[in-house]
Amino acid sequence: MAKNRTTPKLENDYENEYAADGGELHQFASAEKNELTTNQGLPVGDDQNSLKAGARGPVLLEDFHLREKITHFDHERIPERVVHARGYGAHGVFHAYAGNEDLTKADFLCDSKAKTLVFCRFSTVAGSEGSFDTARDVRGFSTKFYTRQGNYDLVGNNIPVFFIQDAIKFPDLIHAVKPEPDRGFPQAQSAHDTFWDFVSLTPESVHMLMWVMSDRAIPRSFRMMQGFGVNTYRMVNRAGKSKLVKFHWRPKLGTFSLIWDEAVVIAGADPDFHRRDLWNAIQAGDFPEWELSVQAVDEKQADKLDFDILDATKIIPEEVVPLRPLGKMVLNRMPDNFFAETEQVAFCPANLVPGIDFSEDPLLQGRLFSYLDTQLSRLGSPNFQEIPINAPKCPWQNLQRDGHMRMRVDPARTSYEPNSLDMNAPREAGAEGFQSISIPTEDAKLRQRPESFADHYSQALQFFKSLTEPEQRHVVGGFAFELGKCREVKIRRRMLGHLNNVDPTLSQLVADKLGMAGEAEKIKPPVAANTRIKPSPALSQYGAAPQTIAGKKIGLLATDGSDAKLIETIIKRAKAEKATVEIVAPKAGGFTGNDSKVHPADHFLAGAPSALFDAVVLMPSAEGTEELLKMACAVDWLRMAFAHLKIIGYTREAEPLFTAAQVDTEADEGIVRIEGTKVGSFIEVAKRHRIWEREDKVRQWIHY
Repeated sequence: MAKNRTTPKLENDYENEYAADGGELHQFASAEKNELTTNQGLPVGDDQNSLKAGARGPVLLEDFHLREKITHFDHERIPERVVHARGYGAHGVFHAYAGNEDLTKADFLCDSKAKTLVFCRFSTVAGSEGSFDTARDVRGFSTKFYTRQGNYDLVGNNIPVFFIQDAIKFPDLIHAVKPEPDRGFPQAQSAHDTFWDFVSLTPESVHMLMWVMSDRAIPRSFRMMQGFGVNTYRMVNRAGKSKLVKFHWRPKLGTFSLIWDEAVVIAGADPDFHRRDLWNAIQAGDFPEWELSVQAVDEKQADKLDFDILDATKIIPEEVVPLRPLGKMVLNRMPDNFFAETEQVAFCPANLVPGIDFSEDPLLQGRLFSYLDTQLSRLGSPNFQEIPINAPKCPWQNLQRDGHMRMRVDPARTSYEPNSLDMNAPREAGAEGFQSISIPTEDAKLRQRPESFADHYSQALQFFKSLTEPEQRHVVGGFAFELGKCREVKIRRRMLGHLNNVDPTLSQLVADKLGMAGEAEKIKPPVAANTRIKPSPALSQYGAAPQTIAGKKIGLLATDGSDAKLIETIIKRAKAEKATVEIVAPKAGGFTGNDSKVHPADHFLAGAPSALFDAVVLMPSAEGTEELLKMACAVDWLRMAFAHLKIIGYTREAEPLFTAAQVDTEADEGIVRIEGTKVGSFIEVAKRHRIWEREDKVRQWIHY
């Protein structure tokens, strides 16, 4: 056997059994050479690529290695989802805009008078069901449309690209990011050796890593998060003409994120931060809304792009192909039962309606198999579609019968077709039914990546170029933090080499933070980054962020004797801007205002750090300030708000707290004194979201 290698223990130990019969043990070549094999012992010649009809062709069902690998992966967790285990969902409606018929014949996208019911589930990817909401991670963004032509599932993420180009590598990716199997940690984190070992050996991951190390991976809320279909799909109109499309969800409230230290504080103070935010908003009637758009190109346009549209590690810049709005989604109702709906909902990208079809994207092709197989394992029955949350709202009938947990009673004599015994049995819909688009292919079957998939660095550079200076600093900080958690120095050096291929300055900045200047491993790129690539402003969250506090939350610190009338004014002004105010008091019982009335508190101070709010107001009475100065959590509340770049409003009585926190009330425009009942200036400044210019002053206080 190969040296320095642990042989797995088997229940039926072949070596012992064979030796007991007096036979001579045969040394297999695959074991001697440490070769990868299938579960049947067949040496694997290529573990990087699915078997396709041509380099850019569809994946073949014949690929037994792909099916074995993904099937085993899909069945590794019971009953929790292997990925996207921690999720939260809501019901809603989708309304199509008029004029989409030239693009698709999908009924729910063409009938602008129709109301299509939806269920949307948001999730983290790496963590378990019991992990925390604000982990640095990709977020799932999946929508089930209950259309008149059957259920359509748009299964996507909040980042438009992915780590890998071929689905055969998905089990490896998730094995690498999950808790390391010999120790069972870290939970819901990619900051460890196995993840960075894998991605540093997988150059196609570099573009996705740029997104995951950015603020995009720590969204402010589900309501302020974009969604993307990730893969390339097709749309087909009634004339049979098709276009390749990329799906986009854009939140009405704008796209906002947390900063890293803020996310860490929130994870401890409120692990359910995103869940609670969505629940509270919908219960208050503040229904979140997204616009669904596509980027659509025909085959000739696709061929002229600088990248391969079938490559899931690439985007189409909006400056090249603008977004075309199709309709809007409003989430307006929470589930009646979390388990029955959010946990049992089963999404699958293979759930289509006429007018939408697949591309030959090899990542998508593997997903079409994997999702169904996962649901069969997790929900335990081929009849999982009969669970109410998964069942179509339109009539459905077919000739599938029986199976575990079958609920439907089919009284017909026949369960096959064609048949001549039951003329009422369901028949093929013909031209009105789903018709797969005809894509000719005559290529040889092979395991190979097309050369058009080989540029792993140009779009990563474009992403970095497109960010504002604070966003770029956060990317650097993200890489430095995560790589700093890797104990293997060779992994750090390898990743620095990849970053050097993206942008030498980026690599140098990360290396400086790691104390590894000049140690980047030289990695020869298959295709050098296009250094002339132009920025795409749409990739930045804050380059043109909306000036609004709609959907935001203001934390107001009050004590006994606080000005009740002023507090009421702030609450009314915030409500007029569609924001909310939550009262924080020293004790959970509330406070007695200067009107001698007891006012309830939403939070007690020690349990509600200022990280939970988008902006803060300090309104203690003079006597209350004296008491607050005796509480470390009160001084920290202000100091943390300043460090997290928040807009801070205050009254004159709160000034001693600023002195104790070593925060200058004249530090910047984000610190606003509220005089009398005039709160308009504070509200206007709060629309800036953060004071990014303050970051240089506080960088030594916390990690960015």
